[in-house]
Amino acid sequence: MGAVARGCPVPASLPPVAGEGGGLGAPDAAGREWHARDRTVSVVQRLGLKTLQRLDPETAHRVALRALKAGMVPAWTIPVPTILRSKALGFALDHPVGVAAGFDKNAEAVTPLLQTGFSFVEVGAVTPEPQEGNPRPRMFRLTADRAAINRYGFNNDGMEAIRERLIARRRGGVVGVNLGANKDAADRAGDYGTVLRHLAKWVDFATVNVSSPNTVGLRDMQAREALEEVLTRTRTVRDETAPRVKLLLKIAPDLTDEQIEDVAQVALETGIDGIIATNTTISRDGLRDAAKGEAGGLSGVPLMARSTAVLARLAARTEGRVTLIGVGGIASGADAYAKIRAGASLVQLYTALAYDGPGLVRTIALDLARRLERDGFTSVAQAVGVDTPRSTPG
Repeated sequence: MGAVARGCPVPASLPPVAGEGGGLGAPDAAGREWHARDRTVSVVQRLGLKTLQRLDPETAHRVALRALKAGMVPAWTIPVPTILRSKALGFALDHPVGVAAGFDKNAEAVTPLLQTGFSFVEVGAVTPEPQEGNPRPRMFRLTADRAAINRYGFNNDGMEAIRERLIARRRGGVVGVNLGANKDAADRAGDYGTVLRHLAKWVDFATVNVSSPNTVGLRDMQAREALEEVLTRTRTVRDETAPRVKLLLKIAPDLTDEQIEDVAQVALETGIDGIIATNTTISRDGLRDAAKGEAGGLSGVPLMARSTAVLARLAARTEGRVTLIGVGGIASGADAYAKIRAGASLVQLYTALAYDGPGLVRTIALDLARRLERDGFTSVAQAVGVDTPRSTPG
């Protein structure tokens, strides 16, 4: 089921864990091949990244998408270690690393992203009607913090155009859609079901996004009663139109412990399939970059600790009854591993790609394989939640 080649047994030749000496064995021919390719790709990517980083961030993002569509990004051609094979949400995946919503908002580069090595892709957010979003500039690099701030405001081409692209793309791979609401919608809760009904035939999962900080009032829908309504209504649409589509919820990292408890309870009561933790944050704690005062949602390295804490609390509360996907601050195999040990079955990347390029997915996946093997696990599933004791409130 994936765009990457099915794995072979974990080779002793995988690159050593970053920052750790030694290894599990001397490099063989396959390992030398990986290192040679990695060096070549890294040189090309470094040159490309330097060029992109001279452009304003939104323009650079558009250029990166064009490069993907033009086939300028190398595909993952070496076997994937079998230790990384993952089964989550009913999907059989070659590894647990996907690309988060926001990178390919308009479903322009789904197949190239899968070919690059991501095991699943989430497009969007998609709204019923096209909308331009907030005025530019609305995307800012915080290089000193390896972070970004965006205030896009659900800019996208709308569900009609995106449906046509999903229909036209090469089939295969696991693809989801992040559901959004138009900012001027009279019935925002209804917009999620409208988009789902329109796109369900061409996606494998759909995420209710009530956590973007860039649409006024949207995060109010994370309150218990409002969340119950939107999830119940959207699930009804899913059940009527495409029961096979998995339904997820994406939440903010800025929730209080009590709000996280409410989210967990509503998720269990409404019977959704999973939760993505988390979206961007409005916090600016600890930032150094001069752009830290820009309005919008912060993503990247500074989000790692808080988003992982929210993930762990959800894992403790839901006790494996919903699938958790970890996103926020992942920039290395160690970060991905921390999310998994906190309770995530799958992880997603976005902001780190702007700093390290699309080849980062391979680096993270292979580093993750080494960490799993080093710690005595034989699968990703064995490591899920090992650092998070389960607890049910009394």
